[in-house]
Amino acid sequence: MPGFSTQARKLTVTAARTYFLALAAFFILAFGLAADLGPRLQAIESAHPRYDNFYGILLGDSRDLFANQFFVEADVYYHSGYYPTIFDQTKAFETPHIAADTGDVASHNQGEETTFMGPPRDWIDAFGRHFVPDRHTHLDEGGPTDDLSKSHEVAEILPWLKIAAELDPENIQTYVVTAFWLRTRLNQPGEALEVLRSGLRNNPGNPELLFELGRVYFENYHNIPRAREIWEAGVRMLKQQVAAEPAGARNDFDNRFLLDQLESNLGQLEEQAGNFNAAIAHWRLAKTVSPSPAAIQKHIDELTQKPWIPPGSPFPR
Repeated sequence: MPGFSTQARKLTVTAARTYFLALAAFFILAFGLAADLGPRLQAIESAHPRYDNFYGILLGDSRDLFANQFFVEADVYYHSGYYPTIFDQTKAFETPHIAADTGDVASHNQGEETTFMGPPRDWIDAFGRHFVPDRHTHLDEGGPTDDLSKSHEVAEILPWLKIAAELDPENIQTYVVTAFWLRTRLNQPGEALEVLRSGLRNNPGNPELLFELGRVYFENYHNIPRAREIWEAGVRMLKQQVAAEPAGARNDFDNRFLLDQLESNLGQLEEQAGNFNAAIAHWRLAKTVSPSPAAIQKHIDELTQKPWIPPGSPFPR
């Protein structure tokens, strides 16, 4: 038995030694990999500024596709599942409704929103439609039940938008949409500000983000000087952006829409502040890009007839 105990002790010592040697080898390997991969990852980030987080390094340029899919899924949820597939007519959904409904994003949608499925192809298709959503609704308007007390359920789209923003920090619509729903339906303007500031850190000076940021200060905080400063910066940045773009790089429709929104809101702001000459100037600029110039001219005419326009003003009575 003494021999057995000695042999057992030797085996135990050998096993322990092997374990510690393996553990040491593991730490050496891990340290070596870290030392090797660290500079490699830094080189990737330097060569590709968009690869600045885990998703960027893991997915590369394909993360844009995943981000867009999450954004679309938010729109699908917003419609309670009543949404076209790749096999249906999608012209009425070219611009996601969660974006178009904000008033920040130019809508490219055409046609009827409720007929994208077309007539049933056969009796099987007709029967199957009894088991899918068949009515166009919006979550913030009560969804399929039309119960306005459930409008807060629009918050369910926010996790989708958060993932989309993390996957693609350069997607402006994600920040704009998230901020809009936070401040208008969930009454969280502070959270909306944080979202927009994050967007501006990733996309400095973006005029679409500046427009929505100005709306937070004007509509939620009623801070006219701050909103004016931000919107005027948005106009400047938009003009610089357009001037720097090669011809055809950006849809002119989008540029005109955003400039119209900025100038129109500045016009409303100056009216509220009592600066009617400045308001008229902004409305006249908005008229040059507005799809409804006659309506704006009518508003300008009404303003110029008011008694608050002082004599000698560059704008006639």
